[in-house]
Amino acid sequence: MTEVSSKELYEVKRTLKELSDKKGRGTELVSVYIPPDRQISDVVKHMREELSQSANIKSKQTKKNVQSAIEVIMQRMKLFPRPPAKGLVLFVGMIPRGGPGTEKMETYMFEPPEPVQTYIYHCNSEFFLEPLQEIIEDKEVYGLAVIDRKEATIALLRGKRIDIVKHLTSGVPGKHKAGGQSQRRFDRLIDLAAHEFKKRIGEHMNEAFLGVPELKGVIVGGPGHTKEEFVEGDYLHYEIKNNIITTVDTSYTGEFGIREVIDKSMDVLDEIGVMKEKKLVQKFLGELVDDNGLASYGEAEVRRNLKMGAVEVLLLSEDLKSKRLTYECQSCGHTQDKTVKKAVEEEDKTCPKCNEKMKVSESRDVIDDFVEMAEEVGSNVEIISTETEEGMQLMKAFGGIGAILRYRM
Repeated sequence: MTEVSSKELYEVKRTLKELSDKKGRGTELVSVYIPPDRQISDVVKHMREELSQSANIKSKQTKKNVQSAIEVIMQRMKLFPRPPAKGLVLFVGMIPRGGPGTEKMETYMFEPPEPVQTYIYHCNSEFFLEPLQEIIEDKEVYGLAVIDRKEATIALLRGKRIDIVKHLTSGVPGKHKAGGQSQRRFDRLIDLAAHEFKKRIGEHMNEAFLGVPELKGVIVGGPGHTKEEFVEGDYLHYEIKNNIITTVDTSYTGEFGIREVIDKSMDVLDEIGVMKEKKLVQKFLGELVDDNGLASYGEAEVRRNLKMGAVEVLLLSEDLKSKRLTYECQSCGHTQDKTVKKAVEEEDKTCPKCNEKMKVSESRDVIDDFVEMAEEVGSNVEIISTETEEGMQLMKAFGGIGAILRYRM
């Protein structure tokens, strides 16, 4: 499982928002997902088949638009001897700009941040975005175990996908009617069998979880006290034991028990998901109030520190709604940059060198501009959501731009 950076998540979110607003007049918007191991020749062959099938579409306009989209895809396929390492995603179709006759062909083609799993061809009035939406969902990996004296189930939770790793049964005897010495002897045998079963569970959990470098935590559930005895005992490798987040009571074991563990742990998992962001912003705020702190905020100051290579971690709010314009003088070639709100119309400026008119030569999203600067000097970038109090504080109090520095400026 590849780890998606906050920058990649932001880009996917932005692409999804842009694409989700696109609507066709008929079922004429084509979405294609190509896995990295799919032969381009197979894709082209399938496109030819779809082109042939589209001749049966009753609406002349829809037929024409679908065929045009397929032909665009076939043309783009000529650019690739094979799919990129993570596959390829294409969204192609005629998008109306207003009334009838205002449609314009739009093409979006990119390599997604995670590998495409399944080949998909989809034609509808909207682009098919579900596989991309899965990328922005939480992809943290957690180890799960549900335990009682009779059975245990071990699983991995990857995003929303549950992978059952092992199901074990104990053979520990149930209740008995013996009395006196026989009862004590049976109790000892039962305790010994339960101990051996817990050892076996521990061995399988160690084997399942130690080989997962991206494991974020372990949750143990089950009915009764067996899970607490297991967690408190010496059954797990210390790395796994130290990674236990919580234990939860469940009514079931087996796969139903695993699902119950997930349902009862969602608040804990959600909290863990936002803790990284909270800690980063808290560290930034801590550096800010320290007289010798390593913090910087505000667009101009952070840009200056970035250019000098002084920024360790760049914090950008995902709610930044600005664009970076580059103005160029048509006479002397002088250039000037300016940040404006996205809703602001681009205006001509006067060149400070020769007093001639300057025109916008480039317009880009301010987050993209900062990310590009950070990559040039090796600074880490974290896109911070506004779902937490700290994230809102970064946006409202500091304009959505902050930095933790490598050294004091």
